[in-house]
Amino acid sequence: MSLSAILIIAVALAVDAFAVSLATGVSLCRVSRRQIFRMAFHFGFFQAMMNIIGWSAGLTVREFIASVDHWVAFGLLAAVALKMIADGSKGPEEVLKADPTRGRTLVVLSVATSIDSLAVGLGFSLLKVSIWLPAAVIGVVASCLTAAGLRLGCLLGSASRLGARAEIAGGLVLLGIGIQILYQHGVFG
Repeated sequence: MSLSAILIIAVALAVDAFAVSLATGVSLCRVSRRQIFRMAFHFGFFQAMMNIIGWSAGLTVREFIASVDHWVAFGLLAAVALKMIADGSKGPEEVLKADPTRGRTLVVLSVATSIDSLAVGLGFSLLKVSIWLPAAVIGVVASCLTAAGLRLGCLLGSASRLGARAEIAGGLVLLGIGIQILYQHGVFG
């Protein structure tokens, strides 16, 4: 498999991570280098590792994963989205804004944005492609696009001063990504 094909696949897989990080940057309004590193590292690491896990699983579980991967991704994204929407609907005194670049939320987002990478890893296994270069490229591209999304989201959030509305908007974006995943898997038609 050519490097250009691997790069195209990596960018396609990282689109969800970019969108989530963009929404996170908007909702946080200010993003530290530490937050950028944490989210970029986790998203890149999970993208690469899910690819390797999918490749390792090979054909034995392909049909099972293919039949539910979109529901798992949707469920994880929807849970985080609904929490963001609920938190954004409360007054600022009612909720201490949770940092989505930390803890359980970060892990859930990392898994949710890397489910597709698992399926791609299965495909690489079927094609008998060595996984190490694709996994490394996929991880690096996801990390870079995540960092860029956080920065851009921060700029957009600071310029518009959306506050709680940004958190609601971020939740709606995550929910939209989840619905798009279901749509791409033919659930709606």
